[in-house]
Amino acid sequence: YWGSRNVDAAMDTALAVIAAHPDKVDGIKISLLDKDKEVAMRRRLPATGGTDGQGVRMYTGDDFNYAELIAGDGAGSTPRQGQSDALLGIFDAIAPAASAALAALAAGDTARFHAILGPTVPLSRHIFAAPTRFYKTGVVFMAWLNGHQSHFTMVGGQQSTRSLVHFAELFRLADQADLLEQPELAVQRMGHLLALHGVSA
Repeated sequence: YWGSRNVDAAMDTALAVIAAHPDKVDGIKISLLDKDKEVAMRRRLPATGGTDGQGVRMYTGDDFNYAELIAGDGAGSTPRQGQSDALLGIFDAIAPAASAALAALAAGDTARFHAILGPTVPLSRHIFAAPTRFYKTGVVFMAWLNGHQSHFTMVGGQQSTRSLVHFAELFRLADQADLLEQPELAVQRMGHLLALHGVSA
């Protein structure tokens, strides 16, 4: 997409385009699932420009390492070079935790931020496990468990792209992350899914 299959070469090209027009670029989103490369690119983004003049943003799409990337490391010549903003698919499934965690971070309570968001990372890694294109099945499953929709049926039968074992582990991880908004309903619906597959809860 950026003229090379080599990530470093493609990164150089993208950064050169941004550096040539920093006032016209609010930020860039990348989803490399490689936190070190994201941090390296973030530190090279222009310290001026952006839509507010305070620098170009890094929008993380890393659904495997987002907690530490959002919290940041404080490195770089500007605050924006030291942390990534969130633009994540997983936030749909973990919205209550994400909202509370970001509020804590905004208040300067990094420990509470990690305490809330950290437990969601194993869930996110599970939902986005290869083949990653089926992550939407996990997001919809979470919505169904939490009562946001009355059924677990997707266009094209996409609900069948993940195994029962996958759903069972997703349920367990969601519980550990305190993301089952209506626990009794979630247990009931998980039981129905198991029964449909001939498994006694």
